Amino acid sequence: MDIMNDSITLSRLQFALTTIFHIIWPLLSIGLSIFLVFMEAMWLKTREIAYYHHVRFWSKLFALNFAVGVVSGIPLEFQFGANWERFSTSTGGFFGAILGFEGAMAFMLEAAFLYIMLFGWKRVPRGLHLLSTCMVALGASLSAFWILVANSWMQTPAGGHFENGVFVLTDFWEAVFNPDLPWGFSHMWVACLETTLFAVGGVSAWYILRRRNVEFFTRSFKVAVVAAILLTPFQIWLGDGSGVTVARHQPAKLGALEAHWRTNPPGQGAPWSLLAWPNRDKQENDWTFLNIPDGLSLLLTRSFDGEVKGLSEFPREDQPPIVIPYYAFRIMVAIGFGLFFLMLWTLWVWRKGGLRTDRITGQKWLLWAWIGSIPSAYIAVETGWVTREVGRLPWIIYGHMRVEDAASNLPVSTVAASLAAYFIVYSLLFVIFLYFARRILKKGPDLSQDPLVDRPFKRS
Repeated sequence: MDIMNDSITLSRLQFALTTIFHIIWPLLSIGLSIFLVFMEAMWLKTREIAYYHHVRFWSKLFALNFAVGVVSGIPLEFQFGANWERFSTSTGGFFGAILGFEGAMAFMLEAAFLYIMLFGWKRVPRGLHLLSTCMVALGASLSAFWILVANSWMQTPAGGHFENGVFVLTDFWEAVFNPDLPWGFSHMWVACLETTLFAVGGVSAWYILRRRNVEFFTRSFKVAVVAAILLTPFQIWLGDGSGVTVARHQPAKLGALEAHWRTNPPGQGAPWSLLAWPNRDKQENDWTFLNIPDGLSLLLTRSFDGEVKGLSEFPREDQPPIVIPYYAFRIMVAIGFGLFFLMLWTLWVWRKGGLRTDRITGQKWLLWAWIGSIPSAYIAVETGWVTREVGRLPWIIYGHMRVEDAASNLPVSTVAASLAAYFIVYSLLFVIFLYFARRILKKGPDLSQDPLVDRPFKRS
């Protein structure tokens, strides 16, 4: 099929482009806002001005990230009406309300307090300023919650039924707290925190390697390390729970993620392969590497012979693409465990005294690993999202509405033109972000700033 002559495929590519680009920015907005709450609370508690300087420095990157996130996110909601009219018509009673909650309840809360957080240092009492930072963090997390409600409902629709192609809502809260939401939201929200911690730690490592403000950035580096030590194993556990949920509610997706073709017979476990090359035409794998007997059954059913439904049980037209989600899933998992082992390495160096201010600059390999963890963490999130979305195909609403039944009837030239325009605009946005981020990083923290609020704290 010629992609350039298929408006549905072009609409899918357009939505994929906007989603993949936009998702970069909420990651840091959510995680960095919580990091700022912690740093500001520590300033108020300890009266150490270093924490205040951290808030002022990292809030600049937050503001830049927030601005690009807002601009890049607006086209996503417009596309539901423009490119996916039949989907919006069928589900607008619920789906539209959820997007409305995200805008009115979450984004507006975040935006309303953002000005005070960024520019209210000399204008409001310190307690009110901390409250503003907390509200920004709450708004960012609420935004993620409502977006994941909408997406999780598409994965495991609940709370109603379809009549004549239109979703009839019967239980709002059942639809909101559908089976995928608890694991899907938790996994994504912790991914935001984890990505932020590696971004903060990686940027701090970059400054330390350059021997710029070593004492200042050793503090932020250690904060990131402590939090990441707690979150990296927790995220692995959440990922495991998410996999079990997928196996229970989306068995065809699970079959694609694991290239598992045949349902294992009673008394015999399903094997797990580290790597394989799925062949959709033959409905089998051309080759497998490191095949572990009973491994998949143990992972998903907690027993050596638990049944795992094979992909060949489903009609071919209901089978998702396999190669993309299979390898995207493995990239995500590999990076997740890599970050976990980076935590173990960092913890071992810390116990040996290697993170002391007078010694940390000598840990070059460790610091470079932290710098490398920045793009790795983002890649893990992107591949995780690809796994989640491509694995749902051919359904836009799992088991109820196919992608081709949800798209608008648009001319190919119109979609191609908008796709090209989005690509150009997003490329410019990325260049603009890099330019201003470079300026912020090149300048570094301003350690001469005084916390001129109600009653300035004394320098410690």
